Amino acid sequence: QVQLVESGGGQVQAGDSLRLSCAANGRTSSIYVMGWFRQAPGKEREFVSSITWSGGTTYYSDYAKGRFTISRDNAKNSVHLQMNSLKPEDTAVYYCAGKGTLLGRYDYWGQGTQVTVSS
Repeated sequence: QVQLVESGGGQVQAGDSLRLSCAANGRTSSIYVMGWFRQAPGKEREFVSSITWSGGTTYYSDYAKGRFTISRDNAKNSVHLQMNSLKPEDTAVYYCAGKGTLLGRYDYWGQGTQVTVSS
């Protein structure tokens, strides 16, 4: 089993930056991809970004490209999401997730961290 714990959320103004972190514990050797998702009130959860654990290949949603950067620290079993130029529409609960294959479903989820961007 893998446990994921997010941190770094908060309330900021439009244009500000935030850095989210996700610490993985447990059977981390089973992780192939780590990702970030978000869910805004009244909306479905959506993909933000992901990174392969070993090679560091990154993927971004269209709205995240150019503003968000995902990175990993294998030594600390952690993944980060640097979010710049935040907009009110970025307000959501952000979830860290992990899976053991590139194309499979995500098996592990964190509890989420709230990001609120005010105009």
